Amino acid sequence: MTTEFPRSVSVVIPVRDDARLLEVCLSALARQTRKADEIVIVDNGSSDDTAAVAERFGARVVSEPIRGIPRASAAGYDAATGDIIARLDADSRPGPDWIARIERTFRTRGDVDFVTGEPRFYGATPLVHWMGAHLYIGGMYAAMGPLLGHAPLYGSNMAMRAAAWRMLSGEVHREEQNIHDDFDLSFHVRPGMTVLRDRSLVVEVSARPFQDWASLRRRLSYVVPTVRLHLSEEPLHRRRQARREAERSSVGR
Repeated sequence: MTTEFPRSVSVVIPVRDDARLLEVCLSALARQTRKADEIVIVDNGSSDDTAAVAERFGARVVSEPIRGIPRASAAGYDAATGDIIARLDADSRPGPDWIARIERTFRTRGDVDFVTGEPRFYGATPLVHWMGAHLYIGGMYAAMGPLLGHAPLYGSNMAMRAAAWRMLSGEVHREEQNIHDDFDLSFHVRPGMTVLRDRSLVVEVSARPFQDWASLRRRLSYVVPTVRLHLSEEPLHRRRQARREAERSSVGR
């Protein structure tokens, strides 16, 4: 999808009761070599001082009282005004050139609609870091890539053109509670849109989902409902056919 030259970048962070981690994330964003044009914090029914922390850093706070990451992230994307919408989680710690790298990608690659990066886990043992990187993230790409026909989006470190979001905003399952919002958006990527997996776009991400079996089980439990939901709407053979037709059409131009 050919798009306009991007001029502004919004960063969206959905948060619920993670004020201390959010403070670290916003501090990292304040040290960017290319500052965000706006930072949108979606307060998803927090009982701590998330909103106060966001406001102290000059971020815009959007309130989404109905809990659920799909709903909160969509509210943030809807509110963003930038040509590029970048996404982090509260426990993400972007390096100083994170926004600059994202902007450079979209400026030099007019064919790219989405870019998804890699995590470097912190806050656990080396074994837990390895398991998160190779079993969870590696397994995600290995399993989801063939289903999607492109790399899956990773919500803790991704970005998209605002024009792409506007095309998909009415289709995502924002009312669903027990699905992965980034996988859901990944399934909605249309034939002809391009997802770039940038292995050099690395963000530090907390390893807390892998520190105990209950947390890991809860995270994994959202995968099957997400896949089942989408394959019931668009069977795999039909999905693959649509993408083959889009590829043939692009080659013929």
